[in-house]
Amino acid sequence: MKSSAMRDLMAVTQRPEVISLAGGLPDTSTFPPDTFAAVAQRIATESCAKALQYGPTEGLDGTKACIAEVMHAEGMRCDPEDVIVTTGGQQVIDLVTKTLVDPGDVVVAEAPTYPGAVPTFSSYQADVVQIEMDADGMRVDLLEEALDRLERDGRKPKFIYTVPTFQNPAGVSMALDRRHRLVEIAHQRELLVLEDNPYGMLRYEGEALPPLRVLDGGVYVMYLGTFSKILSPGIRLGWVVAPPPVLDKINQGKAGADLCSSTLSQLLVQAYFSEVRWRDYVDSLTEIYRQRRDTMLDALARHFPPQAEWTRPGGGLFIWATLPDFIDTTDLLARCLRDNVAFVPGEQAYLDGRGRNSMRLNFSISDEETIREGVRRIGSVVEELVALYGTLTGAESAVRSPQSAEPEAPVEGGQVLRMPERRRRASG
Repeated sequence: MKSSAMRDLMAVTQRPEVISLAGGLPDTSTFPPDTFAAVAQRIATESCAKALQYGPTEGLDGTKACIAEVMHAEGMRCDPEDVIVTTGGQQVIDLVTKTLVDPGDVVVAEAPTYPGAVPTFSSYQADVVQIEMDADGMRVDLLEEALDRLERDGRKPKFIYTVPTFQNPAGVSMALDRRHRLVEIAHQRELLVLEDNPYGMLRYEGEALPPLRVLDGGVYVMYLGTFSKILSPGIRLGWVVAPPPVLDKINQGKAGADLCSSTLSQLLVQAYFSEVRWRDYVDSLTEIYRQRRDTMLDALARHFPPQAEWTRPGGGLFIWATLPDFIDTTDLLARCLRDNVAFVPGEQAYLDGRGRNSMRLNFSISDEETIREGVRRIGSVVEELVALYGTLTGAESAVRSPQSAEPEAPVEGGQVLRMPERRRRASG
């Protein structure tokens, strides 16, 4: 088993003096207390006994109806019978891996990938093959090359795990042509795909792209959704939509894990959807997070050295920053914690030791003043390390990472990237 970066950081970041840019935490202080009181009162009045009782393993029908409404808002149709309500989106990753993976089986994921998936894959002893990303998401051409290599070795992945929209941790989205090609590959090779989509409704700019499930029609794509980012992570409710044979095994796995998800939380979702216009709340979150993203981008340009690069996400909760390759962000974190500021080291998003000079920064939970101060503290430590490196080596301090690409747009004090630009194949 492998330790989770989020678990390790959670205890530290609970200290009030620490500015945490680490966790993927939505700002629950934005939820209106009077709405919560009205929802709780409705449950107490109408469904108290039911809320305190066990429920069916696959979830309550009313909760599934709410899930279908959310999926419809993102352009998807789903039969409630094809849905299992889970204890957060994290449980979906665990249940899918438990269902499909024996020790040594191959799972394909992006590089970098969601740090919370890393300990899950490790705990089931999966052999994870990570596919590099650029500004347009997973390099599907490299995916095909990897699949060919695996086929020559007589190995077939149990599933492909991807966060195609506002990826965690990189913040980029998979281009439409790559989405189509990924689905084609799944059909041609009969491969399951787990599409993790926590952030699709948190869009700050640009046009929405269709989820993989829409392009696939539910044949090979398993879909992971969650209420954590659009309502509350504390209710611990997510869901999975999958082809019936797979869904049946996932349901058996869930029964063995926790019997059922919280009935109280499921009724809270139902009452909330009945009481208020949930889309209005999501829209208000989107505006708040957009301003905080812009604040973090401005702070990075002001406080990070010219060698640093970072993504400019069109939605979601994260910015992926890359420092000169002589800086190890795991060591940097230890130094920054002395200044009471935290982030997720990039190495936590890989299973092969890559990402040591990168970091994931979250902008959703902190107000704008806190974001500026947190970035300033990290930038101050980075500047010290850059200066020290220059002194010790005699080299110019403006050293760029060997994997960095030309900047999309120079910004005073830094370079803003959307990940390296995609490589175009020659026509014909």
